[in-house]
This record gives sequence, C-alpha cells and structure tokens, in this order.
Amino acid sequence: MRKITTIATALLLSVCGSAMLSSTAIAAEKCEIDKRQSRAVGDSAAKKVQKSFEAYTEGNLDAAISILLEANPKNDFDKAYVDRMLGNFYAEKGQMQTAIKYLKTAVEADILGGTDHAATMRLYADLLLQERKFKEAIPYYYKWMDFTCKADSQMYRRVGIAHTELKEWNKVLEVADKGLALAEEPDKNLYQMKLTAYFNQKKYKDAVKILETMVPLFQDDKRLWVQLAQFYLMTEDYDRSLATYDLAYKAGFLDTDGNITRLAQLLAQKGSPYQAAKIYEKHLKSGLIPESQKTFNVLAGFYHNAKEFKLAANYYGKAAVAGNDGELYLKQGRLLSLDQNYKEAIVALEKALDLGIDNPGEAHFELALVHLTLKQYKSAYNRAVQASKDKKTARSANSYISYIKEKARIHNVAL
Repeated sequence: MRKITTIATALLLSVCGSAMLSSTAIAAEKCEIDKRQSRAVGDSAAKKVQKSFEAYTEGNLDAAISILLEANPKNDFDKAYVDRMLGNFYAEKGQMQTAIKYLKTAVEADILGGTDHAATMRLYADLLLQERKFKEAIPYYYKWMDFTCKADSQMYRRVGIAHTELKEWNKVLEVADKGLALAEEPDKNLYQMKLTAYFNQKKYKDAVKILETMVPLFQDDKRLWVQLAQFYLMTEDYDRSLATYDLAYKAGFLDTDGNITRLAQLLAQKGSPYQAAKIYEKHLKSGLIPESQKTFNVLAGFYHNAKEFKLAANYYGKAAVAGNDGELYLKQGRLLSLDQNYKEAIVALEKALDLGIDNPGEAHFELALVHLTLKQYKSAYNRAVQASKDKKTARSANSYISYIKEKARIHNVAL
C-alpha cells in the first residue's frame, strides 16, 4: 500500500483561505491554473468539510470519511470539492479503487479552483498509474502539464513508465528525450527507460550508446558497468567488453560468480588463459564462486589452455571427485602423463575405467603409452590390445602393438 503524502496543509488552505489569492496575480498570469478562480464551498457543505478536516487532523481518518459521506452537497462545485477530499482520504487509507472513483468525479467536473484542480488531476493520474491503468493515466499527465503550463521531467518519466508497461517503445523514447531535455540534472531513470526501449527493440548498438553516456554520469553504479560490458558482448565487440569488465573488476564492481566467470572467459578467449585462471581461482577459494564439478572443471580448462598441466590435472581431479566422473579422470590422467607424473596418471586412468567412460579404448591407449614409457612392456601390450578393440582407438593402438612387441623382444620380455 502506498502512503499518500499528508494533505492537511493543502486542505486547510482550501477550506479556510481559498479567497485569499491576489486578483492582481491572477490577472497577470495567462496560464489556466491561474485563471481558474478559487471558490468557497456552500454553508451547509462547509460545516461538514470543516468538521471532517478537524477529525482528520486529530488522526481519525475513518471519522473524517464518514462525516464527508453525510455532506449532501447542493451544487456541482461543492460535490467536486467533497469528492476531492474523499478521494484523498481513501487514497491515504489505501483503498485505491474507491479513491480513484471519487477523484475521477472531481476531475471530470473541471470546476475546482486552479491549485485544487491541478493537485486532484495529478493524484488521479498517479493512482491510475499505480493501479496499472496505464492507458487512462497517460492523458491526465498531459492534461496536468497543459493546465499548469509546466513541462515537467518527472511527469514525462511517469508517462514513460506507462508507455513502458504498454510496450510502446517508440513513445517511451520520445517522452524520455523530452524529460531529459527538461531535467536540471541527469536523470538515471529516464536514461534507463531509453535503454529498456532499445533493448526490447533489439537495437543493441543504440543501447550501447545510452550506456556509454550513462557510465561516465553515474560512475559509482556498478550495474551500469556490467550492463555495458554485456551489451558489448551482445554486439560482438569483445575487446570493449573485456576492457569494461576489467575496469569494473579493478573498481570492485564485479561481485557475482557470473560476472567473474564472464571476465575470465573473455580473458581466456583473448589469449590470457593464465590470468583468467588466477582470477577465477582467487574467487573460487574466496567462496564467491561455489565449489562444484562444473567450477573445478572450468578452472581446470583455463589452466589446461595456459599449458599449466600440473595445475589443470589437479583441478580435473577435484572435478572428477565432485562428480564421480570417469571422463574427468581421463582428462586428469592424460595431463599427469604429459607432466611426466606417470604413477599418478595410472591411478587416474584406472579410475576412469572403473567409473566407466564412453570410449574405454582412450584410457587403455593412454595407459599403454604410460607403461611403454616406464618400459613395462607386458602391461603396455595388454593395454594396447584392449585399446585396439575400441573403434575410436583401434588404428592408433594397432600401430603401437608391433612396436611394443619389438621392444619386448629386444629387452627379453615375454608378452
């Protein structure tokens, strides 16, 4: 429930001082709000209005409403005046539909004094907007601007909200520009409206231009930096995306695992996999990036691309344990072998076979190579034979079998 700003002062002026406006000032102004003379309510209605106002100022809103409902105004002006008060009171009570009903009657009567009519029109438009009656709200904001002769940036922002909800993107852009032209200071909300409109129109390059304007204006808003980096990605401007992510990271604006991951991925893609790995590892250890099979595997991939085989093997192993995954043990075994950690490679490759992998011949072939390197010719031969039974590795395995046999013969090893 939205709390409506206290209206006691405005009501008091309307009840007690409506005739105090200077006729000279009215005559000097050409705007409709100033031309519209204020009037006092009739005697019978005035008593109820005054009594209602007194109850309101004492904090008894229900009593204030009940008194006004008994007012029985005698003419159109008195009725509009009472309806306006009821609309304000019901709005403050949170009964928005009832408030809208009374305010509509007061506005459509178009008979209240200039200040009262303007305030009633604005509240009516605001409640329509709040209650998602967007098409109905829009014209009343324009009527308020026409009546008051005020082209107000905040009114255009409200109109923009309504057009945004109605997905009228060209109109959003139009009113946002009008609002920005009138704003005394850069209005983030109006810029954001333009960004939303361009995004929904799939005009991503235009959206980038808006963000390029917003980021220098609102440098401390970390979301804008991330949005700009993401839009650069969407427009395939990877260099600018990386540069923006990097600046945001150095400023401490990347505080989610997703943003750190994107930064690391861009670094790896642009030829800095080691830097990507170090950043990713830092935030994995800090807990920002949760430990899981997926995240260990991602980090292993960064180190793998950086040719840091020992570190990559370590994280493939962690990923394999986390997911009980034979394929990851296979990756670990291969890298341990490349790093000449043959005994550990054998353990990892045998775990891959124990857990099951799509092509067992791959692990058998890797084991054949390890045993061959260790001059364990019988074991190498047996693994090569197993690898020859897998279509994926049959050709490679068969080419090694004769070589292993020859090595075994030279070293007098029985196969």
